Order: sequence, then C-alpha cells, then structure tokens
Amino acid sequence: MPSGLRHDVEIAVLGGGVIGLVCAWRARQLGHSVLVLERDRLGCGASGVAAGMLAPVSEAEFGPAAQAVLEMNLRSAEMWPSFAAELRQESGVDVQLHRSGTLMLARDSDEARALERQSELRDSLGLQTRRLRGSQARELESALAPRVRLALEAPEDHSVDPRAVVGALASACEHAGVRVLEGAGEAAVAIGGEAVSGLRLPDGSFVHADTVVLAAGAWSGAVSGLSDIGLPEVRPVKGQILRLRDPSGPGLITRVLRYEGGYIVPRGDGRYVLGATVEEQGFDEHPTAGGVYELLKEAWELVPGIAELAIEEIGVSFRPGTPDNVPLIGPAGPAGLIWATGHYRNGILLAPLTAELVCGSLTGAVAA
Repeated sequence: MPSGLRHDVEIAVLGGGVIGLVCAWRARQLGHSVLVLERDRLGCGASGVAAGMLAPVSEAEFGPAAQAVLEMNLRSAEMWPSFAAELRQESGVDVQLHRSGTLMLARDSDEARALERQSELRDSLGLQTRRLRGSQARELESALAPRVRLALEAPEDHSVDPRAVVGALASACEHAGVRVLEGAGEAAVAIGGEAVSGLRLPDGSFVHADTVVLAAGAWSGAVSGLSDIGLPEVRPVKGQILRLRDPSGPGLITRVLRYEGGYIVPRGDGRYVLGATVEEQGFDEHPTAGGVYELLKEAWELVPGIAELAIEEIGVSFRPGTPDNVPLIGPAGPAGLIWATGHYRNGILLAPLTAELVCGSLTGAVAA
C-alpha cells in the first residue's frame, strides 16, 4: 500500500500468524472484504516457532480456568481432521497431521507420583488415557531410556507442522481473495466516538474498516490506540525451542513425548522439535546457553539417541498469555473491535475454533 493512502475494507485483521490468517480466510468465505496486516512477515511470530501439538488431553490442568480452556481445546481438536483436509483441498498443502498420539513420561518416583495425579485428573474429566509401565512404554518407543518408570498414553493427542499451516492458510487466503499486507509495521487502532474506524499505519496510510480483528499474538497488549480504554491484559511469555535433524532419517521416535521440563515432537521426516522454556522475560528475543542446555539435557535423559542429531535451528517465540491463560476471543471494548488472542500454548490447536467464534461475532450468531 503506497504511503499516505486510505483504503476501505469491511474487516481488517491485525496479525498474520495462524490465528489472523484463519480468521481472515473464514471471514472472506462469508463474503466480507478482508485485509490482513502483518507488521513483519506472515508467520514470523509464535506460529513460525511453535511445535504444533494438538494436545487437549496432555495439556489438561487443575482449576476452573483450566477447565474452560480444556473444553475449548477438546472442541477444536475435533475440528482439526476436517479442517486439515479442507486446507489441503483449498491450498494443495499438506499440514502434516500426525495422529500417532502422545506419551507423558516420568523418570523417577517424584515424577511418577505427579503423573499418577495427572492420570487421576484425566480420569475424573472423562479423558481417554492409558497407564503404562516403563517397559510397556519402551515397547511403543524403543529409543526411550531404561530410566523411564511410568508413562501415560494419550492416543487422541496429535500434532501438525505450524509452518505448513501458515503456508496453507496464506495460499487459501490468496485464492479466496483476501488481501495481505506484509511489512506494515506497528499499526495503531483508530477509534472514532465509541467505535473503531480502522487502523493507522506508520507510513501515514489509513485503513478504514468496519471491524478490526486483533490477532497480534503476544503483541496484542501493546497495540497503540487501546491503552486508555481498560481492555484485557496480554503479555509475552518467552519460549526457547530447538529443531533437530536425524541424518539417517525418521524413526527415532514416532509419538510426541512430554515430560517434566519439555517435549519432543517428531515431524515424520527425520526432524524433531524440542521445547520449550517458559520465561517471563518480556520481549527478550535472545536464546541463552542455559535454556538450550536444559532443553537438550532433559531430552537426552529420556531419549539418549537425541545426542546424535544435528541442530538445525535455535528459535525464540513469545506466547500470548493472559492472567488466567484463558484466550480472549470475541468483542471487547469499542464497537467493531474483536479479539482473537491470548491463546498461550494452544494457538495452533485452537485455530479452527477461534475462527468459528470470530465469525460468529461478525454475524451476530453464537457458535454452537
């Protein structure tokens, strides 16, 4: 968009990660004119670094707020197979939905007791799991170390490749007629009276929009123009992550492994994602030796073969956290402003449901 111009659109989506793109695509399918504005490049935030676990069962936690998140996670997980198939049909991109399940692992007596409590929680919630002795877990994943004492299998927890999802959504948006503006910089929400009027860009351009969908991830809480109207808090939660490659190809592990201190997600092509630290460090984008060491140490203790893999990438991302870690989805603040952020660790999982809820806000319908 040339400097200083005004552009009229029905819906402006601020943020070009998975959440912003899926909301834009679905809104366009409803017949709206849609523009996505990304401060840098598509998928450059958490979407491009995320591990891509679709894990409502292994993500379940104690507490009422966690119960609300679980209900959303379960609902969205059910949507993913058809969502992935539709994305492939519309874009030609396979998002690599792997349905091999997840193993939650314990290495010692303390972790085993904690995992027993986690098992009881899931039983009380009616979630499908299977308790395994260490030897049974090694029958499923032979690369596991002998020190594994107890495991909990969640067969319905799966994974996708978030980078493939970004590519698929970008292609689907293009085919549907969604306009995308990368490199837009830090846009500001413009408010006229009691309603949003659009977005102001750093180059002086103005995007007039009837509705602004705020899907800027961890940056949502810092968007200009909203600081004086008492809207919900969104903060960045730093995560360091490693991407490894097995020169001999796939097969070291086939399931997602989760354990105290991290996880390993196989991609199916001999690549593995190790994550992730949880750090309240603001927007500190630097990886640290300590963070990388801890990720490798925890993984090596459970899968010694990790030591033979090549390091392809060290990444840092910022999860969008809220005070209770419940996502912010729907209208809030001035008329015409819809939030689609605060997904914390579940942004990829919650993508299809978030788009459904946002589109329900656009039409005035309540998603069933």
